[in-house]
Amino acid sequence: MSAKIIITAVSIILLIGVAIAIVAVVQYQKSHEGHDLSPTMKAVYNFCSSTNYQESCQRTLGTVDSTDPKQYVSRSISVAEEAVKRFYNYSDSMIVAVKNDSRTMLALEDCKEMMDYAVQSLQVSYSEVGEAHLQSMGDRVSDLRTWLSAVISYQQSCLDGFEEEDAMKNNMTLGIMDSSQLTSNALAIVTKLTEILAKFGLQMNAPPPSPSSRRLLSDHKDGYPSWFSNVDRKLIAKIDNSKIQPNAVVAKDGSGQFKTIADALTAAPRNSETRHVIYVKAGIYDEYITVDKKTTNILMYGDGPRKTIVTGGKNFVDGIQTWKTATFSAIGNGFVARSMGFQNTAGPEKHQAVALRIQSDKSAFFNCRMDGYQDTLYNHANRQFFRNCVISGTIDFIFGDSPTVIQNSLIIARRPLAKQANTVTAQGKSDPNENTGIVIQNCRIVPEQKLFPDRFKLATYLGRPWKQFSTTVVMESTLGDFIQPEGWTPWAGSAFEDSLYYAEYNNRGPGANLDRRVDWKGYHRIDRNTATEFTPQAFLLSRENWLPATGIPFIPRLKE
Repeated sequence: MSAKIIITAVSIILLIGVAIAIVAVVQYQKSHEGHDLSPTMKAVYNFCSSTNYQESCQRTLGTVDSTDPKQYVSRSISVAEEAVKRFYNYSDSMIVAVKNDSRTMLALEDCKEMMDYAVQSLQVSYSEVGEAHLQSMGDRVSDLRTWLSAVISYQQSCLDGFEEEDAMKNNMTLGIMDSSQLTSNALAIVTKLTEILAKFGLQMNAPPPSPSSRRLLSDHKDGYPSWFSNVDRKLIAKIDNSKIQPNAVVAKDGSGQFKTIADALTAAPRNSETRHVIYVKAGIYDEYITVDKKTTNILMYGDGPRKTIVTGGKNFVDGIQTWKTATFSAIGNGFVARSMGFQNTAGPEKHQAVALRIQSDKSAFFNCRMDGYQDTLYNHANRQFFRNCVISGTIDFIFGDSPTVIQNSLIIARRPLAKQANTVTAQGKSDPNENTGIVIQNCRIVPEQKLFPDRFKLATYLGRPWKQFSTTVVMESTLGDFIQPEGWTPWAGSAFEDSLYYAEYNNRGPGANLDRRVDWKGYHRIDRNTATEFTPQAFLLSRENWLPATGIPFIPRLKE
Protein backbone atom coordinates (compact mmCIF):
# COMPACT_ATOMS: atom_id res chain seq x y z
CA MET A 1 0.00 0.00 0.00
CA SER A 2 1.48 3.38 -0.99
CA ALA A 3 2.13 6.20 1.48
CA LYS A 4 -0.52 8.32 -0.27
CA ILE A 5 -3.21 5.63 0.16
CA ILE A 6 -2.31 5.14 3.83
CA ILE A 7 -2.50 8.88 4.53
CA THR A 8 -5.80 9.22 2.65
CA ALA A 9 -7.32 6.29 4.56
CA VAL A 10 -6.33 7.75 7.91
CA SER A 11 -7.76 11.12 6.86
CA ILE A 12 -11.10 9.57 5.93
CA ILE A 13 -11.30 7.80 9.29
CA LEU A 14 -10.62 11.08 11.06
CA LEU A 15 -13.28 12.88 9.02
CA ILE A 16 -15.85 10.21 9.86
CA GLY A 17 -14.98 10.52 13.56
CA VAL A 18 -15.40 14.29 13.52
CA ALA A 19 -18.69 14.01 11.60
CA ILE A 20 -20.11 11.49 14.09
CA ALA A 21 -19.21 13.75 17.01
CA ILE A 22 -20.87 16.77 15.38
CA VAL A 23 -24.02 14.82 14.52
CA ALA A 24 -24.26 13.56 18.11
CA VAL A 25 -24.11 17.08 19.48
CA VAL A 26 -26.68 18.40 16.98
CA GLN A 27 -29.05 15.55 17.78
CA TYR A 28 -28.67 16.21 21.49
CA GLN A 29 -29.48 19.88 21.01
CA LYS A 30 -32.55 19.08 18.89
CA SER A 31 -33.82 16.54 21.42
CA HIS A 32 -33.74 19.20 24.13
CA GLU A 33 -35.42 22.00 22.19
CA GLY A 34 -38.37 23.29 24.13
CA HIS A 35 -37.38 21.49 27.31
CA ASP A 36 -35.80 22.77 30.50
CA LEU A 37 -32.14 21.90 30.78
CA SER A 38 -30.81 19.96 33.73
CA PRO A 39 -28.45 21.78 36.13
CA THR A 40 -25.45 19.97 34.61
CA MET A 41 -26.41 20.93 31.05
CA LYS A 42 -26.95 24.52 32.15
CA ALA A 43 -23.43 24.40 33.50
CA VAL A 44 -22.17 23.01 30.18
CA TYR A 45 -23.81 25.81 28.23
CA ASN A 46 -22.53 28.44 30.65
CA PHE A 47 -18.97 27.25 30.10
CA CYS A 48 -19.23 26.58 26.38
CA SER A 49 -20.88 29.87 25.44
CA SER A 50 -17.50 31.63 25.66
CA THR A 51 -15.62 29.15 23.45
CA ASN A 52 -14.85 29.28 19.72
CA TYR A 53 -15.79 25.61 19.21
CA GLN A 54 -19.02 25.17 21.12
CA GLU A 55 -20.02 21.81 19.64
CA SER A 56 -16.78 20.11 20.69
CA CYS A 57 -17.04 21.86 24.05
CA GLN A 58 -20.56 20.56 24.67
CA ARG A 59 -19.56 17.08 23.53
CA THR A 60 -16.65 16.85 25.99
CA LEU A 61 -18.01 18.76 28.98
CA GLY A 62 -21.35 17.00 28.68
CA THR A 63 -19.79 13.96 30.37
CA VAL A 64 -19.20 15.85 33.63
CA ASP A 65 -21.71 14.63 36.23
CA SER A 66 -21.45 17.56 38.64
CA THR A 67 -22.57 21.12 39.18
CA ASP A 68 -19.18 22.08 40.62
CA PRO A 69 -17.71 24.66 38.18
CA LYS A 70 -14.17 23.57 39.00
CA GLN A 71 -14.88 20.14 37.53
CA TYR A 72 -15.67 21.75 34.18
CA VAL A 73 -12.43 23.76 34.15
CA SER A 74 -10.43 20.64 34.97
CA ARG A 75 -12.28 18.59 32.38
CA SER A 76 -11.68 21.15 29.63
CA ILE A 77 -7.93 20.79 30.22
CA SER A 78 -7.87 17.01 30.62
CA VAL A 79 -9.76 16.38 27.35
CA ALA A 80 -7.30 18.65 25.55
CA GLU A 81 -4.46 16.56 26.96
CA GLU A 82 -6.13 13.35 25.80
CA ALA A 83 -6.55 14.80 22.31
CA VAL A 84 -2.91 15.91 22.14
CA LYS A 85 -1.82 12.38 23.06
CA ARG A 86 -4.01 10.99 20.27
CA PHE A 87 -2.41 13.37 17.81
CA TYR A 88 1.03 12.28 19.02
CA ASN A 89 0.11 8.70 18.06
CA TYR A 90 -1.28 9.93 14.74
CA SER A 91 2.03 11.68 13.95
CA ASP A 92 3.86 8.48 14.86
CA SER A 93 1.71 6.46 12.45
CA MET A 94 2.44 8.91 9.61
CA ILE A 95 6.20 8.32 9.92
CA VAL A 96 5.77 4.79 8.52
CA ALA A 97 3.98 6.20 5.47
CA VAL A 98 6.73 8.70 4.57
CA LYS A 99 9.85 6.80 5.57
CA ASN A 100 11.50 7.59 2.20
CA ASP A 101 10.96 11.36 2.51
CA SER A 102 13.59 12.60 4.94
CA ARG A 103 12.35 16.21 5.33
CA THR A 104 8.76 15.12 5.96
CA MET A 105 9.94 12.47 8.38
CA LEU A 106 11.94 15.07 10.31
CA ALA A 107 8.86 17.33 10.41
CA LEU A 108 6.81 14.46 11.85
CA GLU A 109 9.45 13.79 14.48
CA ASP A 110 9.33 17.50 15.34
CA CYS A 111 5.56 17.22 15.76
CA LYS A 112 5.99 14.43 18.25
CA GLU A 113 8.47 16.49 20.23
CA MET A 114 6.15 19.50 20.17
CA MET A 115 3.26 17.38 21.41
CA ASP A 116 5.45 16.13 24.24
CA TYR A 117 5.97 19.74 25.34
CA ALA A 118 2.24 20.37 24.90
CA VAL A 119 1.32 17.47 27.18
CA GLN A 120 3.69 18.78 29.83
CA SER A 121 2.09 22.25 29.71
CA LEU A 122 -1.39 20.75 29.95
CA GLN A 123 -0.41 18.56 32.89
CA VAL A 124 0.99 21.57 34.76
CA SER A 125 -2.22 23.49 34.01
CA TYR A 126 -4.38 20.64 35.24
CA SER A 127 -2.39 20.40 38.47
CA GLU A 128 -2.64 24.15 39.00
CA VAL A 129 -6.42 24.02 38.77
CA GLY A 130 -6.56 20.96 41.03
CA GLU A 131 -4.54 22.64 43.76
CA ALA A 132 -6.59 25.84 43.84
CA HIS A 133 -9.97 26.79 45.22
CA LEU A 134 -11.98 27.97 42.25
CA GLN A 135 -12.90 31.31 43.77
CA SER A 136 -9.25 32.01 44.60
CA MET A 137 -7.95 31.36 41.09
CA GLY A 138 -7.74 35.01 40.06
CA ASP A 139 -3.99 35.09 40.64
CA ARG A 140 -3.48 31.87 38.65
CA VAL A 141 -5.32 32.80 35.48
CA SER A 142 -2.28 34.50 33.90
CA ASP A 143 -0.16 31.39 34.48
CA LEU A 144 -2.84 29.13 33.02
CA ARG A 145 -3.27 31.36 29.99
CA THR A 146 0.49 31.34 29.41
CA TRP A 147 0.76 27.55 29.53
CA LEU A 148 -2.33 26.95 27.39
CA SER A 149 -1.13 29.55 24.89
CA ALA A 150 2.15 27.63 24.74
CA VAL A 151 0.23 24.48 23.79
CA ILE A 152 -1.31 26.35 20.86
CA SER A 153 2.16 27.61 19.89
CA TYR A 154 3.46 24.04 19.83
CA GLN A 155 0.52 22.88 17.72
CA GLN A 156 1.12 25.66 15.21
CA SER A 157 4.86 24.91 15.16
CA CYS A 158 4.04 21.33 14.23
CA LEU A 159 2.00 22.46 11.22
CA ASP A 160 4.57 25.07 10.20
CA GLY A 161 7.00 22.24 9.51
CA PHE A 162 4.93 21.26 6.44
CA GLU A 163 4.79 24.65 4.71
CA GLU A 164 6.24 23.26 1.49
CA GLU A 165 4.14 20.08 1.46
CA ASP A 166 0.48 20.96 0.98
CA ALA A 167 -0.90 17.41 0.96
CA MET A 168 0.81 16.41 4.18
CA LYS A 169 -0.04 19.73 5.84
CA ASN A 170 -3.72 19.19 5.01
CA ASN A 171 -3.59 15.73 6.57
CA MET A 172 -1.82 17.01 9.67
CA THR A 173 -4.23 19.94 9.98
CA LEU A 174 -7.09 17.47 9.94
CA GLY A 175 -5.34 15.20 12.41
CA ILE A 176 -4.62 18.01 14.87
CA MET A 177 -8.09 19.55 14.62
CA ASP A 178 -9.55 17.94 17.72
CA SER A 179 -6.63 18.82 19.99
CA SER A 180 -6.49 22.37 18.56
CA GLN A 181 -10.18 22.98 19.17
CA LEU A 182 -10.17 21.52 22.67
CA THR A 183 -7.08 23.49 23.66
CA SER A 184 -8.69 26.65 22.31
CA ASN A 185 -11.81 25.87 24.36
CA ALA A 186 -9.80 25.38 27.54
CA LEU A 187 -7.99 28.66 26.95
CA ALA A 188 -11.26 30.51 26.33
CA ILE A 189 -12.79 29.11 29.53
CA VAL A 190 -9.79 30.16 31.62
CA THR A 191 -9.70 33.59 29.98
CA LYS A 192 -13.42 34.23 30.58
CA LEU A 193 -13.58 32.49 33.97
CA THR A 194 -14.70 35.58 35.88
CA GLU A 195 -17.74 36.05 33.63
CA ILE A 196 -18.54 32.33 33.67
CA LEU A 197 -18.47 32.13 37.46
CA ALA A 198 -20.76 35.14 37.68
CA LYS A 199 -23.43 33.02 35.95
CA PHE A 200 -23.19 30.64 38.90
CA GLY A 201 -23.44 33.51 41.37
CA LEU A 202 -19.75 33.09 42.27
CA GLN A 203 -17.03 35.70 42.42
CA MET A 204 -13.36 35.04 41.79
CA ASN A 205 -10.68 36.93 43.64
CA ALA A 206 -8.95 39.74 41.80
CA PRO A 207 -5.65 39.13 40.00
CA PRO A 208 -2.43 40.61 41.41
CA PRO A 209 -2.47 44.41 41.53
CA SER A 210 -1.14 46.43 38.62
CA PRO A 211 2.47 47.51 39.05
CA SER A 212 1.62 51.05 37.97
CA SER A 213 1.99 52.35 41.51
CA ARG A 214 5.51 50.98 41.85
CA ARG A 215 8.52 53.26 41.70
CA LEU A 216 10.72 53.66 38.64
CA LEU A 217 14.23 52.27 38.54
CA SER A 218 15.61 55.79 38.62
CA ASP A 219 13.72 56.45 41.84
CA HIS A 220 16.26 54.39 43.75
CA LYS A 221 19.81 55.59 44.27
CA ASP A 222 21.52 52.31 43.32
CA GLY A 223 19.61 51.92 40.04
CA TYR A 224 17.34 49.06 41.13
CA PRO A 225 13.65 49.35 41.96
CA SER A 226 12.61 49.77 45.57
CA TRP A 227 11.03 46.31 45.80
CA PHE A 228 14.31 44.50 45.02
CA SER A 229 15.55 42.53 47.98
CA ASN A 230 19.09 42.99 49.28
CA VAL A 231 19.86 39.49 47.98
CA ASP A 232 18.80 40.51 44.45
CA ARG A 233 20.97 43.63 44.53
CA LYS A 234 23.98 41.76 45.84
CA LEU A 235 23.65 39.06 43.20
CA ILE A 236 23.60 41.66 40.42
CA ALA A 237 26.60 43.47 41.88
CA LYS A 238 28.59 40.26 42.25
CA ILE A 239 27.94 39.16 38.69
CA ASP A 240 28.83 42.58 37.32
CA ASN A 241 32.10 42.51 39.26
CA SER A 242 32.84 38.83 38.53
CA LYS A 243 32.90 38.06 42.26
CA ILE A 244 30.09 35.56 42.48
CA GLN A 245 30.95 31.96 43.31
CA PRO A 246 29.43 29.93 40.45
CA ASN A 247 28.40 26.32 40.77
CA ALA A 248 30.29 25.49 37.58
CA VAL A 249 32.92 27.19 35.41
CA VAL A 250 33.32 26.57 31.68
CA ALA A 251 36.61 27.47 29.99
CA LYS A 252 37.98 26.37 26.63
CA ASP A 253 41.53 26.53 28.01
CA GLY A 254 40.80 23.98 30.72
CA SER A 255 40.92 26.45 33.62
CA GLY A 256 37.37 25.53 34.67
CA GLN A 257 35.63 22.30 35.64
CA PHE A 258 34.32 21.94 32.06
CA LYS A 259 35.59 22.76 28.58
CA THR A 260 32.14 22.86 26.99
CA ILE A 261 28.82 24.41 27.91
CA ALA A 262 27.10 21.12 27.07
CA ASP A 263 29.14 19.24 29.68
CA ALA A 264 28.34 21.84 32.36
CA LEU A 265 24.62 21.51 31.62
CA THR A 266 24.79 17.72 31.69
CA ALA A 267 26.22 17.92 35.22
CA ALA A 268 23.60 20.44 36.41
CA PRO A 269 20.86 19.27 38.81
CA ARG A 270 17.50 18.22 37.37
CA ASN A 271 14.22 19.97 38.13
CA SER A 272 15.98 22.32 40.53
CA GLU A 273 13.93 24.91 42.39
CA THR A 274 17.03 26.94 43.26
CA ARG A 275 19.47 28.79 41.02
CA HIS A 276 22.33 26.82 39.51
CA VAL A 277 24.95 29.31 38.33
CA ILE A 278 27.23 28.54 35.36
CA TYR A 279 30.05 30.94 34.48
CA VAL A 280 31.24 30.68 30.87
CA LYS A 281 34.63 32.30 30.43
CA ALA A 282 35.57 34.31 27.34
CA GLY A 283 35.84 32.26 24.17
CA ILE A 284 34.08 31.21 20.98
CA TYR A 285 32.02 28.13 21.80
CA ASP A 286 31.17 26.30 18.58
CA GLU A 287 28.40 24.22 20.14
CA TYR A 288 24.71 23.55 19.63
CA ILE A 289 23.24 23.90 23.09
CA THR A 290 19.87 22.83 24.47
CA VAL A 291 18.91 23.60 28.05
CA ASP A 292 16.39 20.77 28.23
CA LYS A 293 13.04 20.79 30.02
CA LYS A 294 14.44 19.11 33.15
CA THR A 295 17.31 21.58 33.51
CA THR A 296 15.53 24.39 35.33
CA ASN A 297 16.54 27.64 37.03
CA ILE A 298 19.87 27.98 35.28
CA LEU A 299 21.69 31.32 35.54
CA MET A 300 24.40 31.42 32.87
CA TYR A 301 26.75 34.38 32.52
CA GLY A 302 29.83 35.22 30.52
CA ASP A 303 32.53 37.86 30.24
CA GLY A 304 30.55 39.99 27.81
CA PRO A 305 28.43 39.54 24.68
CA ARG A 306 31.45 40.04 22.39
CA LYS A 307 33.77 37.85 24.48
CA THR A 308 31.66 34.83 25.46
CA ILE A 309 29.95 33.72 22.25
CA VAL A 310 28.01 30.59 21.35
CA THR A 311 28.08 30.15 17.59
CA GLY A 312 26.62 27.87 14.92
CA GLY A 313 25.49 27.84 11.31
CA LYS A 314 22.55 25.44 10.91
CA ASN A 315 19.92 26.65 8.45
CA PHE A 316 16.79 25.77 6.51
CA VAL A 317 18.42 25.64 3.06
CA ASP A 318 20.63 22.78 4.24
CA GLY A 319 17.55 20.73 5.10
CA ILE A 320 16.95 21.57 8.78
CA GLN A 321 13.57 22.64 10.16
CA THR A 322 13.59 26.26 11.34
CA TRP A 323 13.30 25.61 15.06
CA LYS A 324 16.06 23.00 14.91
CA THR A 325 18.50 25.51 13.36
CA ALA A 326 18.91 27.29 16.71
CA THR A 327 22.47 27.62 17.98
CA PHE A 328 21.17 27.86 21.56
CA SER A 329 17.77 26.63 22.80
CA ALA A 330 16.47 27.40 26.30
CA ILE A 331 13.61 25.06 27.26
CA GLY A 332 13.90 24.45 31.01
CA ASN A 333 11.91 27.02 32.97
CA GLY A 334 13.54 29.94 34.77
CA PHE A 335 16.54 30.32 32.44
CA VAL A 336 18.52 33.55 32.90
CA ALA A 337 21.46 34.65 30.73
CA ARG A 338 23.78 37.62 31.25
CA SER A 339 26.69 39.04 29.29
CA MET A 340 26.72 36.41 26.52
CA GLY A 341 26.51 36.37 22.74
CA PHE A 342 24.45 33.96 20.61
CA GLN A 343 24.91 33.88 16.85
CA ASN A 344 24.03 32.05 13.68
CA THR A 345 26.56 32.65 10.92
CA ALA A 346 24.67 30.95 8.07
CA GLY A 347 24.15 34.25 6.23
CA PRO A 348 21.12 35.67 4.39
CA GLU A 349 21.39 33.26 1.47
CA LYS A 350 20.61 30.33 3.80
CA HIS A 351 17.22 31.83 4.79
CA GLN A 352 15.84 30.69 8.19
CA ALA A 353 18.74 30.36 10.63
CA VAL A 354 18.00 30.87 14.35
CA ALA A 355 20.63 32.09 16.80
CA LEU A 356 18.53 31.79 20.00
CA ARG A 357 15.27 29.94 20.58
CA ILE A 358 13.40 30.22 23.87
CA GLN A 359 10.44 28.35 25.30
CA SER A 360 11.61 28.63 28.91
CA ASP A 361 8.86 30.17 31.04
CA LYS A 362 9.95 33.15 33.16
CA SER A 363 13.21 33.50 31.25
CA ALA A 364 15.28 36.67 31.12
CA PHE A 365 18.29 38.01 29.20
CA PHE A 366 20.46 40.94 30.28
CA ASN A 367 23.39 42.48 28.36
CA CYS A 368 23.22 39.72 25.73
CA ARG A 369 23.66 39.80 21.98
CA MET A 370 21.76 37.81 19.33
CA ASP A 371 23.19 38.07 15.81
CA GLY A 372 21.89 36.47 12.64
CA TYR A 373 19.97 37.28 9.51
CA GLN A 374 16.55 35.71 8.90
CA ASP A 375 14.80 34.50 12.10
CA THR A 376 17.57 35.45 14.52
CA LEU A 377 15.55 35.39 17.77
CA TYR A 378 12.80 32.81 18.07
CA ASN A 379 10.50 33.69 21.00
CA HIS A 380 8.84 30.30 20.74
CA ALA A 381 6.58 30.13 23.81
CA ASN A 382 6.11 31.22 27.45
CA ARG A 383 7.11 34.46 29.22
CA GLN A 384 10.37 36.15 28.22
CA PHE A 385 12.10 39.41 29.11
CA PHE A 386 15.09 41.14 27.47
CA ARG A 387 16.99 44.13 28.82
CA ASN A 388 20.08 45.96 27.50
CA CYS A 389 20.47 43.51 24.63
CA VAL A 390 21.51 43.78 20.98
CA ILE A 391 19.40 41.93 18.39
CA SER A 392 20.36 42.00 14.71
CA GLY A 393 18.90 40.47 11.58
CA THR A 394 17.00 40.93 8.34
CA ILE A 395 13.67 39.16 7.74
CA ASP A 396 11.35 38.46 10.69
CA PHE A 397 14.38 38.51 12.95
CA ILE A 398 12.30 38.71 16.12
CA PHE A 399 9.53 36.14 15.71
CA GLY A 400 7.45 33.59 17.60
CA ASP A 401 4.38 33.28 19.80
CA SER A 402 5.34 34.05 23.38
CA PRO A 403 4.54 36.88 25.79
CA THR A 404 7.77 38.87 25.25
CA VAL A 405 8.97 42.28 26.43
CA ILE A 406 12.18 43.78 25.03
CA GLN A 407 13.36 46.84 26.97
CA ASN A 408 16.24 49.32 26.58
CA SER A 409 17.80 47.33 23.75
CA LEU A 410 19.44 48.02 20.40
CA ILE A 411 17.66 46.44 17.43
CA ILE A 412 19.77 46.43 14.26
CA ALA A 413 18.50 45.83 10.72
CA ARG A 414 21.17 44.24 8.54
CA ARG A 415 21.62 44.02 4.78
CA PRO A 416 19.47 41.20 3.33
CA LEU A 417 19.65 39.62 -0.11
CA ALA A 418 18.88 41.71 -3.17
CA LYS A 419 15.19 42.58 -3.59
CA GLN A 420 14.39 41.48 -0.03
CA ALA A 421 12.76 43.79 2.53
CA ASN A 422 13.58 43.81 6.24
CA THR A 423 10.88 43.08 8.80
CA VAL A 424 11.83 43.47 12.45
CA THR A 425 9.04 41.28 13.86
CA ALA A 426 6.72 38.45 12.82
CA GLN A 427 4.50 37.55 15.73
CA GLY A 428 2.55 34.29 15.52
CA LYS A 429 -0.60 34.53 17.65
CA SER A 430 -3.23 32.22 16.14
CA ASP A 431 -5.99 32.24 18.81
CA PRO A 432 -7.66 35.44 20.04
CA ASN A 433 -7.48 34.35 23.70
CA GLU A 434 -3.72 33.78 23.77
CA ASN A 435 -1.86 36.21 26.05
CA THR A 436 1.08 36.39 23.63
CA GLY A 437 2.72 39.25 21.76
CA ILE A 438 5.98 41.14 21.21
CA VAL A 439 6.43 44.39 23.13
CA ILE A 440 9.35 46.67 22.24
CA GLN A 441 9.77 49.43 24.82
CA ASN A 442 12.38 52.19 25.09
CA CYS A 443 14.57 50.59 22.41
CA ARG A 444 16.46 51.96 19.40
CA ILE A 445 15.78 50.50 15.95
CA VAL A 446 18.67 51.40 13.64
CA PRO A 447 20.43 50.19 10.46
CA GLU A 448 23.82 48.50 10.65
CA GLN A 449 26.80 50.50 9.43
CA LYS A 450 27.09 48.47 6.19
CA LEU A 451 23.47 49.26 5.40
CA PHE A 452 23.54 52.90 6.45
CA PRO A 453 24.62 54.49 3.12
CA ASP A 454 21.85 52.62 1.26
CA ARG A 455 19.25 52.62 4.01
CA PHE A 456 16.66 54.49 1.93
CA LYS A 457 16.97 52.03 -0.95
CA LEU A 458 15.87 49.14 1.25
CA ALA A 459 12.34 48.79 2.59
CA THR A 460 12.37 48.14 6.35
CA TYR A 461 9.20 47.60 8.38
CA LEU A 462 8.41 47.18 12.06
CA GLY A 463 6.67 43.90 11.38
CA ARG A 464 4.31 41.70 9.41
CA PRO A 465 1.55 39.36 10.63
CA TRP A 466 2.73 35.76 10.63
CA LYS A 467 -0.59 34.48 12.01
CA GLN A 468 -4.18 35.71 12.16
CA PHE A 469 -4.05 37.53 15.51
CA SER A 470 -0.44 38.71 15.34
CA THR A 471 0.20 41.13 18.22
CA THR A 472 3.08 43.62 18.40
CA VAL A 473 3.44 46.89 20.31
CA VAL A 474 6.27 49.40 19.82
CA MET A 475 6.33 52.13 22.45
CA GLU A 476 8.64 54.83 23.81
CA SER A 477 11.28 53.79 21.28
CA THR A 478 13.52 55.62 18.81
CA LEU A 479 12.84 54.66 15.20
CA GLY A 480 15.48 55.41 12.56
CA ASP A 481 14.74 57.28 9.34
CA PHE A 482 14.96 54.08 7.29
CA ILE A 483 11.63 52.74 8.66
CA GLN A 484 9.03 52.92 5.89
CA PRO A 485 6.30 55.55 6.41
CA GLU A 486 3.67 52.76 6.38
CA GLY A 487 5.42 51.22 9.37
CA TRP A 488 4.01 47.72 8.83
CA THR A 489 3.66 45.38 5.86
CA PRO A 490 1.24 42.54 4.99
CA TRP A 491 2.18 38.87 5.15
CA ALA A 492 0.24 37.80 2.07
CA GLY A 493 -2.04 40.28 0.38
CA SER A 494 -4.51 41.74 2.86
CA ALA A 495 -4.64 38.65 5.08
CA PHE A 496 -5.00 39.30 8.82
CA GLU A 497 -5.21 43.12 8.50
CA ASP A 498 -8.52 43.21 10.37
CA SER A 499 -7.73 40.59 13.03
CA LEU A 500 -4.15 41.52 14.00
CA TYR A 501 -3.24 43.94 16.80
CA TYR A 502 -0.39 46.33 15.97
CA ALA A 503 0.07 49.42 18.11
CA GLU A 504 2.44 52.33 18.65
CA TYR A 505 2.74 54.72 21.56
CA ASN A 506 4.93 57.75 22.16
CA ASN A 507 7.78 56.76 19.87
CA ARG A 508 10.39 59.25 18.72
CA GLY A 509 12.83 59.74 15.85
CA PRO A 510 12.29 60.30 12.12
CA GLY A 511 10.79 56.85 11.63
CA ALA A 512 8.10 57.44 14.26
CA ASN A 513 5.96 59.82 12.20
CA LEU A 514 2.44 58.34 12.08
CA ASP A 515 0.99 60.47 9.28
CA ARG A 516 1.33 57.77 6.60
CA ARG A 517 0.94 54.64 8.70
CA VAL A 518 -1.19 51.73 7.45
CA ASP A 519 -4.94 52.20 7.75
CA TRP A 520 -5.67 48.61 8.74
CA LYS A 521 -8.52 47.93 11.13
CA GLY A 522 -6.06 46.09 13.39
CA TYR A 523 -3.57 48.97 13.62
CA HIS A 524 -3.88 51.30 16.63
CA ARG A 525 -2.40 54.52 17.94
CA ILE A 526 -2.88 53.75 21.61
CA ASP A 527 -3.14 56.07 24.60
CA ARG A 528 -1.23 55.90 27.87
CA ASN A 529 -3.80 53.76 29.69
CA THR A 530 -3.74 51.13 26.97
CA ALA A 531 0.06 51.22 26.71
CA THR A 532 0.29 50.51 30.45
CA GLU A 533 -1.18 47.04 29.77
CA PHE A 534 2.02 46.20 27.87
CA THR A 535 4.55 47.13 30.55
CA PRO A 536 6.57 44.14 31.85
CA GLN A 537 4.77 43.17 35.04
CA ALA A 538 1.35 43.80 33.49
CA PHE A 539 2.08 41.84 30.31
CA LEU A 540 4.23 39.11 31.88
CA LEU A 541 1.97 38.66 34.89
CA SER A 542 2.34 35.64 37.17
CA ARG A 543 1.13 34.49 40.56
CA GLU A 544 4.75 34.80 41.63
CA ASN A 545 6.49 38.16 41.27
CA TRP A 546 9.06 36.42 39.09
CA LEU A 547 10.73 39.25 37.19
CA PRO A 548 12.46 40.95 40.14
CA ALA A 549 13.66 37.53 41.30
CA THR A 550 15.74 37.18 38.12
CA GLY A 551 18.03 39.93 39.36
CA ILE A 552 17.57 41.90 36.14
CA PRO A 553 16.49 45.56 36.43
CA PHE A 554 13.49 46.73 34.42
CA ILE A 555 11.28 49.75 33.92
CA PRO A 556 7.93 48.85 35.50
CA ARG A 557 5.85 51.69 34.08
CA LEU A 558 5.68 54.29 31.32
CA LYS A 559 7.56 57.56 31.33
CA GLU A 560 5.83 60.52 32.90
